[in-house]
Amino acid sequence: MKRAGALRQVSDFSDFVSGRRLRELLSQHGPGLATPHVQTSPDGQHLLLLLRGRPALQPQVIAFQRLGTGAGDLERSWQPPQPPITELLFLQSPAARTSWVLAVVWEQGRTEVWGFVTALGWQLQQTLELCHGARARIVSICSQGGSLVWCEERPPSDAHLDPGRGAFGYCICTRALELGEQGARLGAMRIVVHNSPQYQVLASPQHVFLVPTGATFASVSTFLLIWCPREAKVTIVAPSGGFVHSKDLHSSDFKKLVFGSVGLLLSIAPLDIHTCALSSCGGLLLLSTRGTVRLVQPDGTWRQVYDLGGSCLAQGDPVQLKAFGSTLACVLAGVLYLIDLTSGRLIEKRLLSTKEVHFLESPRGAEEIQLLTPAGIYHFSFSSPEEGGRPEPALVETVFEEACKYYQRRSLSSSQLTVEKLKKGDMFQAPIVLSSILQHSLPDKERAARALPETYAKLLSTMSMDLQSYLSLELLKSCVVGASESEVDRCCEELVEQEVSRLLHLDLDRENLAYLNAVFSSFPRASWKAIRGSLQLQQNGDGLLVARATPDIWKKVLGGPVPNWSQQEERGVNGAVPLFELICGSLHRFKPKWLPSFVELTQQYLGTSWTYSTKEGPEGGVPLYRRALAVLDRTRHRTATDREMEIELLLCSARPKAVLQAVQLLVRLRRWQRVVEAAEKFSKLSPLLAKEIFTTLLAQFAQHRDLDPYLATLWELCPADLTVSDVLSIVLQHLPRSEGDPAPFSAGGAPLTLALLKPLLHKVVQRQCTQDDLYADILQGLPFPPPAPPRQHRPGPKAAPETPPQTGACRTPCPGCDPSDAV
Repeated sequence: MKRAGALRQVSDFSDFVSGRRLRELLSQHGPGLATPHVQTSPDGQHLLLLLRGRPALQPQVIAFQRLGTGAGDLERSWQPPQPPITELLFLQSPAARTSWVLAVVWEQGRTEVWGFVTALGWQLQQTLELCHGARARIVSICSQGGSLVWCEERPPSDAHLDPGRGAFGYCICTRALELGEQGARLGAMRIVVHNSPQYQVLASPQHVFLVPTGATFASVSTFLLIWCPREAKVTIVAPSGGFVHSKDLHSSDFKKLVFGSVGLLLSIAPLDIHTCALSSCGGLLLLSTRGTVRLVQPDGTWRQVYDLGGSCLAQGDPVQLKAFGSTLACVLAGVLYLIDLTSGRLIEKRLLSTKEVHFLESPRGAEEIQLLTPAGIYHFSFSSPEEGGRPEPALVETVFEEACKYYQRRSLSSSQLTVEKLKKGDMFQAPIVLSSILQHSLPDKERAARALPETYAKLLSTMSMDLQSYLSLELLKSCVVGASESEVDRCCEELVEQEVSRLLHLDLDRENLAYLNAVFSSFPRASWKAIRGSLQLQQNGDGLLVARATPDIWKKVLGGPVPNWSQQEERGVNGAVPLFELICGSLHRFKPKWLPSFVELTQQYLGTSWTYSTKEGPEGGVPLYRRALAVLDRTRHRTATDREMEIELLLCSARPKAVLQAVQLLVRLRRWQRVVEAAEKFSKLSPLLAKEIFTTLLAQFAQHRDLDPYLATLWELCPADLTVSDVLSIVLQHLPRSEGDPAPFSAGGAPLTLALLKPLLHKVVQRQCTQDDLYADILQGLPFPPPAPPRQHRPGPKAAPETPPQTGACRTPCPGCDPSDAV
């Protein structure tokens, strides 16, 4: 399992040629200035900046190399009417002088191939033309193996053509590109897909992903295409509708390609894509505008990786998304998220000091995470269990301050305990040991390296995660103090999330629980986001609520005493509400539809982990649905939504009394369709509950005609042990009373007739007759009275004459006895 890590600056651009200018270009902001596109060379010695939207006389492509790499800079600018640059591609080259080349691709298809030689610097090797037509325009391009694949726009010759046909004026093209000692050579152009909508192309080692963009026609933005050049197959994938279809690429026309699936694809919602990136395993990562990350595999299968839980993202909001081995790194609104792609768990979440962040390719390994900011290049390294954190010096003083408070509360002496007394006197060893560990862990260049004792080293290994957590918390507090008004809310959300996560990993005693209540009360929305992230509450593809919380966190949720709301209306036991009630309150406020599913999910975990007889389970033995209902009862103004929520909570408990109560509430609300559905579902739980539900509904049938459309379903729920006399008795007891003889045409609706009751009576009689016939067959197969087993006599030397039985000894003749001896 990956541990928490630390950011370490590996370069402040002083090791780059013109490092100050590089820092200035990365720090430029203003209207009309787009964020520069940054790429690193495969050997990690060059940083290339693509500056879009700059004035004509300013450079558009600039390369910065490290000191000692070689002479010669690359700084290029082009005068109008030169079209803008589409992409910078690094291509592998088998040439002896260099192992890679740089391809600068313009929109009209012109491509310059540049190479870097240590002795000469950057040299233009060749200029190529990818497109054939003069009006062609490349909107997206990538390299796949030894070929280039791009999406090319071919405007129609008719200027008055309707925009519907213009939306399909693109094609997907590919050309082989051979690099050698004699230069670059292009192969013949091949059009993979004709009459295609606009796509963004991304290439993995074996596949090419065609992803819809914001300019793609809405009717065809519901799916994406995955092209496998080696097998000449195309897979149509619609993650929103769970649709996957693979077919051979016989025809290159887009309409013929999707014709067989167009009916289903048109009924699916369009894809919600904000940012996409390739994963290390050859899949495609999709980030939606709601912050949900999905992974699409090359075979079309997909799964949800993580939910960032942020607000809706606009199309221009800067988001960085990149996979480093099995770790997904994402920078959103100045927050760095590190997620394990295998398990979908959050490894690290850290607030950065800037929002201008770029991920760099690391030449040393796919797992190494490098970030580029205007201040320099940073390396994120995961700490092993043997490595300690890097706390700040202030934490050393904090140890003695907290120790003073701790010992002062437990001291019987009236003298005031100070930090100086703790430092000078050897009264308590714990703060001294802890401060020694912190001082050893501090990055001090002047101190001599001293080895910790073995006991200290073990303690440091245990404390490394806590030290890193406290360090991040202190850094975040300093950011809150110096943040602007617009960033205070974001910093507070991050602070609340760290506090809630820290409390969930502690024992929730009275003090910590009271503090958690204060956090939920002061920051309700931030607390809801924090608890949702800690429990990993999210909906799966089937719309069911799932959670990925650890067993320890579940025990925190379900542990603690149950409050008695009847005695204390405003607060629970010991003046604090348990964590389960806090979560239910947050769900009821911010996500009410999830509350019944959360209670059901918690019941499932409770059933697999605890029994009500064990001491480790929830104290009080109160069912969870009652605790959730108690949270609803505390709301001052009950609404129709709360009434619906109460019914859902009763039904999700699957307890007979609660289900029967829910059915009675639905009957009172006269929601007959829902009544019948609940009766069908929960009558299978137990025969006693099925009989109670049927009796309730039969009583309603006798009083009015609202259940007449559901009689066929209702009669199927009749219990097997119910007789005709029982049915008639229930009906007669609940018939509406009338003061006089009913009129021929009553205004109260049609009266109950025997014809309505006849199918039920026939069903009960037929079932009873079947049972009687079965009993008769069983009785006829047995002789009555049953024959007595033959007597067994012990063999002796000489048989004695049989003694006649005494009077009254045998009342019925049996085998071996004289019938006249029977009494």
